[in-house]
Amino acid sequence: MGCALIPRLRAKLREYWPLTAALLTLSWPVMLENAMQTLVQYVDTAMVGVLGAQASAAVGLTGSVTWLVNGVFFAAGIGALAVISRALGAKDGRTARETAGQSVLIALVAGAVMCAVTLLVSPALPGWLNAEEEIKADATAYFSIICMPMLFRAASIIFGSVLRAAGDTRTPMLANAAMNGFNVIMNFFLIYPTREMRVLGLTFTMPGAGLGVSGAAIATALSYVLGGVLITVVMWKNPAVSPRGSMLRPNGRAMKNCLRVAVPVALARLTTSAGHVVFAGLVATLGTVSLAAHSIALTAEQAFYIPVLGINTAAATLTGNALGEKNARKLDMVGRSTIVVTLIMMSITGGLLFLFAPQVMGIFSPDARVVTQGTAILRLVALSEPIFGIAIGVEGMLQGAGDTMIPFVITTGTMWMVRILGTVLVLNVFHQGLNAVWTCMVAENTARGVLYLIRYLRGRWKPPEFRVKAAS
Repeated sequence: MGCALIPRLRAKLREYWPLTAALLTLSWPVMLENAMQTLVQYVDTAMVGVLGAQASAAVGLTGSVTWLVNGVFFAAGIGALAVISRALGAKDGRTARETAGQSVLIALVAGAVMCAVTLLVSPALPGWLNAEEEIKADATAYFSIICMPMLFRAASIIFGSVLRAAGDTRTPMLANAAMNGFNVIMNFFLIYPTREMRVLGLTFTMPGAGLGVSGAAIATALSYVLGGVLITVVMWKNPAVSPRGSMLRPNGRAMKNCLRVAVPVALARLTTSAGHVVFAGLVATLGTVSLAAHSIALTAEQAFYIPVLGINTAAATLTGNALGEKNARKLDMVGRSTIVVTLIMMSITGGLLFLFAPQVMGIFSPDARVVTQGTAILRLVALSEPIFGIAIGVEGMLQGAGDTMIPFVITTGTMWMVRILGTVLVLNVFHQGLNAVWTCMVAENTARGVLYLIRYLRGRWKPPEFRVKAAS
């Protein structure tokens, strides 16, 4: 029996390898792009961390709100990706270009609206998040500055999704590399004052603006401008999705198709990001040290689920292509490959996070109290990485298929009914600390992963004509 099984496994591997290779080919630039983004966040956090726990807390406090703002743009990008990838799978170039044109209008409107809203609320935001008085001024300054170039941020995120839908995942990666490298360089000159430095035995004066937290914010804002310009130029030149020659005005059909996918995703992003804001506010009641450990640990954890973010984007694109081609067998194979690859990757990264949690925290803060608290919570969340990865990978498939309403319900329900309600209880009823708070986060990650997997296995996310099981 064992001898008969080996040839069957080899046959399955040969059958699935082309699609798995396509999944990895599309995903690795996205992985690298996210790795570079996370590396820059690491550098930002470490550079600001030198200034002390207060500076780290001031920068980290509004991170959840930034995620909320970006969520609107990511949702619009996902809507465009789902429609464009399906259109290109069906060889419908006109619809792909029309949808890209609508993405320009969406970026302009959404960018302008979110810029106005964020600048309006920035003075009151630290108070809403229960920040201690000592960090309110820095937190307000940081958030206000990074929100000024909102149009460029919208362009970078939305047009990057348009290019990925066309199979170009490398260009957004390269643009992001330029953007992030520029951010680090500007940090170096803007955060610290003019100082004496010694390199390779040579002593010299390094100029600096000495702006501290505000300097980090200015560097981030300038990098958004650079990234937005680069991505816009590349999209405009891409023959598959360039809106050149078309009138940039609302197109009812194309806009409706985008919004049908994007609105539930936006709602999910908004409700879960609002949950992150409330979550950060609850953690802030534990004090500046716990808030710094929490903020740094969130940044640190991101590096360890980077692989599945690439799989998410690749799965969405391949799912849209399979639907456009009306290929049920390919659709099933995309799903199986996505889940297997995700489990393998996230098991490895979760193990690494557990083993090296103290070293990771030590990169970002010299404060032993911050490192100790952060190590404990990172090891806690490491255990949930594989099932959390399933949620992210399957979510990409569902988005590529345009199935976004049920995922909205799942994501919102688990965030508020498991994470937020659980956190309120452990803090206000049981009077526990940061470890208990992150236990609630782990419970939410697990519940979300299980529910997404059930949604995938039931198959109700597929269009009716795809629900008949593909021939083996």
